[in-house]
Amino acid sequence: MIAGIGLSVTLGEREVLTAVDLSVRRGEWLAVIGPNGAGKSTLLKAVMGIVAHRGEVTIADRPAASLKPRARARLIAYAPQSPALPPDMTVSGYALLGRTPYISYLGSESREDRRITASVLDRLDLGPLADRRLSELSGGERQRVVLARALAQQAPVLLLDEPTTALDLGHQQQVLELVDRLRLADGLTVVSTLHDLTVAGQYADTLLLLARGHAAAHGRPAQVLTEALVGEHFDAHVKVEPGPDGRPVVHLVRGGR
Repeated sequence: MIAGIGLSVTLGEREVLTAVDLSVRRGEWLAVIGPNGAGKSTLLKAVMGIVAHRGEVTIADRPAASLKPRARARLIAYAPQSPALPPDMTVSGYALLGRTPYISYLGSESREDRRITASVLDRLDLGPLADRRLSELSGGERQRVVLARALAQQAPVLLLDEPTTALDLGHQQQVLELVDRLRLADGLTVVSTLHDLTVAGQYADTLLLLARGHAAAHGRPAQVLTEALVGEHFDAHVKVEPGPDGRPVVHLVRGGR
């Protein structure tokens, strides 16, 4: 469904990404993990086409560079980690922006656009906040509104940059479970960055470990979340054990250094 070949990004004089490949089939979830500064967010921005990059991105076998903005927006939605939110815009108004690719240049949103947006807000527990201004929201509420805009776009590919940042434990699980249900029910293809290694291993089909802008490992969670790889690239002493479902759970070992 989506692939990147030889993606490289230079910011200023520093090469942030170097020849990174990724490939995600329809309905799969790829989680990009790695220490701070590894290039995770930059990779998503390169795939989205919002930073200059070398290499090629294809979406549904179509070169992304050949797509006009509205066509691209119907194929791929992006929820950044820290977007600039207009403080006086309401929650429903901001989420409704996700319907922009389907509204003609001189037109306005339809009843169906409003219905889809309201449904997404309800699924993210944001319905009661629909008329509230963005400036009045907590950090966790703002994070969910950003996700709501992306989901309202109804694109088959969803890019999520740290979607659980600032969320409490219950809303973290709510968001992750919702994305997983959409993926399984609608064939949604998901590429996300995730800070929590255990969460990444619980939800994603495959993991891509970035370190200093390079792809250090790629594969199933049990292949990537090993004590050796985590210890080497995160400079941490950990113990990795299988959880109840067999997926790896990463534990910090106190006093390991």
